[in-house]
Amino acid sequence: MTSTAQPRARTAPPDRLGHVIFIAAAAAMGGFLFGYDSAVINGAVEAIRSRYDVGSAALAQVIAIALIGCAIGAATAGRTADRIGRIRCMQISAALFTVSAVGSALPFALYDLAFWRVVGGFAIGMASVIGPAYIAEVAPAAYRGRLGSFQQAAIVVGIALSQLVNWGILNAAGGDQRGKVMGVEAWQVMLGVMVVPAVLYGLLSFAIPESPRYLISAGKEARARKVLAEVEGEGVDLDARVAEIELAMRREHTSVFKDLLGGRYLLLPIVWIGIGLSVFQQFVGINVAFYYSSTLWQSVGVDPSQSFFYSFTTSIINIIGTVIAVLLVDRIGRRPLALIGSVGMVIGLALEAWAFSFDLVDGKLPAAQGWVALIAAHFFVLFFALSWGVVVWVFLGEMFPNGIRAAALGVAACAQWVANWAITASFPSLSGWNLSATYVIYTVFAALSIPFVLRFVKETKGKALEEMG
Repeated sequence: MTSTAQPRARTAPPDRLGHVIFIAAAAAMGGFLFGYDSAVINGAVEAIRSRYDVGSAALAQVIAIALIGCAIGAATAGRTADRIGRIRCMQISAALFTVSAVGSALPFALYDLAFWRVVGGFAIGMASVIGPAYIAEVAPAAYRGRLGSFQQAAIVVGIALSQLVNWGILNAAGGDQRGKVMGVEAWQVMLGVMVVPAVLYGLLSFAIPESPRYLISAGKEARARKVLAEVEGEGVDLDARVAEIELAMRREHTSVFKDLLGGRYLLLPIVWIGIGLSVFQQFVGINVAFYYSSTLWQSVGVDPSQSFFYSFTTSIINIIGTVIAVLLVDRIGRRPLALIGSVGMVIGLALEAWAFSFDLVDGKLPAAQGWVALIAAHFFVLFFALSWGVVVWVFLGEMFPNGIRAAALGVAACAQWVANWAITASFPSLSGWNLSATYVIYTVFAALSIPFVLRFVKETKGKALEEMG
């Protein structure tokens, strides 16, 4: 008779847990860069429109084009990390993002700004793959969900901090996005400040260890043992842990895209599930709240200063939801959180669609509908943050079998960036056509995510990576 008992989840002793948290937080700085870049452009949209005298469609492409770079970076990161290591990839990403921040702050033309945004996007795309994969490989199984959620936590902190910095720069410029600060326009300073977190990310990458899995694959077993002892404690059976990783690696090979191909479905079913999670996460329209929130609220009659304030309060709600998710993801599991979030998002998005269906009066929504739209927007962000914002990153770091993890994670993350681009690039045109109908579309995708999770997504809570099959 075979035993059905699950292996006991490994835990780090208390004296090591702080070190493990530091390692995960440092790796998640790539998520911080993504969040910061996502929201900082929100403060520069109208200034860029004025500076270069472009229409909504062209402006949307400049805003969204960074996501094409993200998709390319995500698609190539897994294979690159298998060749040169996770830490080296982080350092390359930090260097590219630093250069991109300087170029974005000092563009000589619109196409030059677009180019630097692609470079920055490539760097973020790499980090978006390496961060979750690295954390999943280093973290003890008992803490992996909470530590994996650091990626999303870093994203939302980056969003909130960028809004706060934008507000400070805007005040320094007298409330004018094109006002002078330090000899250049305010929006240029907003983009240039991104150099600071990019450099910090690079410095932190020198302070954390390489993944034990990569070290063993590279024949550096002594260093791998040292890292395992650092994160799991001296009392762990290092021989058993190394043997466990080596056994898993002997059953696999360096993953490439062709390993993901599978019969009549073109890709293996598990890869499609990862792509589905990524696409649903974006098609609910979450990034509209961060790329265009100021412009959105101004379009329904909110004055600019209040629109920046509402963008900041949304960011705070985003942080609160993420903290809730971090506390619950290892307690109640990934699937229940995703389902709870989907229901909440359907309610919030449906209420926004209803509120935006009313005609403007003197350039504003009627008072009741305006309050409903504002509260529903915060409600939607809260339920996204406490669910899909976190659990998708955790799922993608855990759900794939060892033999295809790097390549599959790259494809799923690439799909996420492409979906993000589709929503970001289409919103100005869709909202100009019918804002209410746009939110109906997002509501439909939120509703469809419920049967998708119930039918296709399996729980990964508490399972070792070597158990994924």
